[in-house]
Amino acid sequence: MTIQRTQFADGKPRPYAASASTGGIVFLCGQIPSYEDGTVPEGIAAQVDQTFNNMEAVLHEAGSSLSYLLKLTVYLVDLDEFDQYNAAYLTRLTGFPLPPRTTVEVARFRGKKRIEIDAVAATHTSLTV
Repeated sequence: MTIQRTQFADGKPRPYAASASTGGIVFLCGQIPSYEDGTVPEGIAAQVDQTFNNMEAVLHEAGSSLSYLLKLTVYLVDLDEFDQYNAAYLTRLTGFPLPPRTTVEVARFRGKKRIEIDAVAATHTSLTV
């Protein structure tokens, strides 16, 4: 079995890979809403969008895309923001097949982050949508 790992586009060292893939499946580490300079947008809707921007970059590097998402796990700091998050989520995934999703509330994140999403996706070579 071959396992391929990708690193983060910003080149900053981390104690984990951005993704690992094997057998046509790619597993992403949790994606957060930070920009390359480390800042985080205000508000849950903007954070959802930036999280998906980061996810899309990692998926592309791993040979996948939002079209090939198989499963998402979403961590929110406050479930009272669910409706705003869900609206931004649906807007961001307009035109893409919606994957199975689990959304849970967590105690907190470092800094101003309100969301983290980890994903499992197929690679472009493994199947057609």
